[in-house]
Amino acid sequence: MKLQAVIFDLDGVVTDTAHLHFLAWQRIASEIGIVIDEQINEQLKGISRMDSLERILRHGGMEQRIGQQQRLQLAAQKNAFYVELLQQLHPGSVLPGIAPLLAELHAKHIRVGLASVSLNAPRILNALGLAGQFDFCADANTISRSKPDPEIFLAACEGLGCAPANCIGIEDAQAGIDAINASHMLSVGIGSQLKHADLLLASTAELSELCLQSFWLTKHGELSGRVKEGK
Repeated sequence: MKLQAVIFDLDGVVTDTAHLHFLAWQRIASEIGIVIDEQINEQLKGISRMDSLERILRHGGMEQRIGQQQRLQLAAQKNAFYVELLQQLHPGSVLPGIAPLLAELHAKHIRVGLASVSLNAPRILNALGLAGQFDFCADANTISRSKPDPEIFLAACEGLGCAPANCIGIEDAQAGIDAINASHMLSVGIGSQLKHADLLLASTAELSELCLQSFWLTKHGELSGRVKEGK
């Protein structure tokens, strides 16, 4: 089978906005008397805004004290803080290896997708100067289930017109890797702490079209061998 598409997560793969999310959530948490640290922030990677707030409230023991209306207000305030911080982003904020990889994929006629639960994804891509580099961006507004559910990746595959089995997904969060695996795509993990990724790389600087093609051919060679052996 030929590799038809590569689907990227946004935060932590294309650019690093995790610290900006942390600063915004830290401000919101402080206002309601909850202290969060970078360790808590790690648990928020790859999941939706409301799911992140739920985890923060659970961490602070305030799940029963904050009603739905206040939760919506807190989530909106967090997004407003975050949008302010996004003004710091510029084309130089693209992570190492990503810009040349996108160019290489287009040159090889491999489609490029984005699967991010961030409602600010279009704004971020514009700030990075990458909006025109993605053939399809799955719209977080149209999904009902956050990662680790595969819905966002399946939506990206559908938008690209490619079967998941013909795609590679790239993620830096465990919820994202689990979502890719559940969609039956091959998974590439960025970072040393991830589990169950088909390929694990230390950083985006190791990514290239050649790296992904070699990985693809190796994995499909293994699958073909297993079929022949009747496994």
